[in-house]
Amino acid sequence: MPKIKTHRGAAKRFNLTKSGRIKRAKAYKRHILTEKSTKRKRALRQTDYIAACEARKVRELIPYK
Repeated sequence: MPKIKTHRGAAKRFNLTKSGRIKRAKAYKRHILTEKSTKRKRALRQTDYIAACEARKVRELIPYK
């Protein structure tokens, strides 16, 4: 069997933790930041985890990470 190609877009967006969970950055922090509260922007800096139902799909995209 040939090796599976890594989806480069997914590889740049997701990281695996040692426990096997998939980390991701939060959305809505790119533009129109003046209208968002400081508290909201601070919360958006934190990393989050992929939902369990989506994890299998993402893991197939990044098999060697």
